[in-house]
Amino acid sequence: MRNSFKKASMLLGIVMTASLLFSGCSKNTGATSSDKINVGALFELTGQVASYGTSEYNAVKLYIDDVNKNGGVLGKQINLIKADNKSATDESINQATKLIVEDNVVAILGPATTGNTKAASSIALSKNIPLITPSGTSFDVTVDPNTNKVKSEIFRACYTDPYQGKVMGEFAAKDLNAKTAVIYIDDKSDYSKGLAKSFKDQFEKLGGKVIDQEAYVAGDQDFKSTLTKIKGLNADVIFIPGYYQDTAKIAKQARDMGINTPLLGGDGWDSPDLLKIAGASALNNVYYSNHFISTDPDPTVQDFIKKYKDAYGTEPDAFAALAYDSAGMLVQAIKDANSTDPTKITEALANLKNFKGVTGNISIDAQHNPIKQTVIIELKDGKQTLKKKVSAE
Repeated sequence: MRNSFKKASMLLGIVMTASLLFSGCSKNTGATSSDKINVGALFELTGQVASYGTSEYNAVKLYIDDVNKNGGVLGKQINLIKADNKSATDESINQATKLIVEDNVVAILGPATTGNTKAASSIALSKNIPLITPSGTSFDVTVDPNTNKVKSEIFRACYTDPYQGKVMGEFAAKDLNAKTAVIYIDDKSDYSKGLAKSFKDQFEKLGGKVIDQEAYVAGDQDFKSTLTKIKGLNADVIFIPGYYQDTAKIAKQARDMGINTPLLGGDGWDSPDLLKIAGASALNNVYYSNHFISTDPDPTVQDFIKKYKDAYGTEPDAFAALAYDSAGMLVQAIKDANSTDPTKITEALANLKNFKGVTGNISIDAQHNPIKQTVIIELKDGKQTLKKKVSAE
């Protein structure tokens, strides 16, 4: 009964989405009123990765509110339309459809994760509406893997999985002088698999050897059996490219078992909840790639942190910083285009150069990825410290 109801509900959702798509205008022509520019904010506000989506929505709202207080853009106020995809791909499709067809947005900011971004992108592409994901890092977010063609309306503010995996592979080999590594992945996650592959390629290119790869299932609570096996391999480093909900538990259980090996990861480790779940003592000798660090003295960074703290009473994470930059990229593109026409906004985004963002100076490359610096963070009792900056290639 439950499965039958679920299938019927999914079918109804698909039919409703199709109905909206085909009943809408063939092309969105911009804002619905002369004094407003409708922009969609499509994020994971509930569900498994609500921490990411909430940070990103808050940062987008912060930026847009500031723009509106200062007169808006092109003499118009930005009408930010909030949408929750519930951390699910089907709801990402439904909400993207609603934003474009019913709300007549000129662009979409979000979603946060790769899977939800790809789902929403399918609708944005079909309706020629630009979409900027703050943190959808999989390479195929902006490039069709079957044709190798760039997805014309899809952009991102973050670097890609292959890039950060490569950075961490090089860090392990050159900075930590590691000769052997174990990789522990969520094998249902495109994000995790993408980082794992590029880490392995770079690490072994530099003379290292990946001696084992293990897998877990997102949401698992007990990792001790696999960690026992990993402990016996005595690798120099353990690369765990996952999201904080799982990596925090893995780190805590690993340290409880006496595994003091350096733990490496990607930007999915970054969340205020990492420390709450793992505890400070587990978060030593931990390194991960990230988009910014709050201790950076750059005035742009510190101004953002102050505004975010004042508005929400907490320090922003990297996901918030990326979302803030995404909103800034969109506003700059509207200014550069001198238009609210989605096609012209898309063209301006593709030609964006030297945008001064919180996560660095951003220029968009031919594959719609940002060219900017990367930081590697070291955790000391759970507190972030800057290990090194890696310049953009």
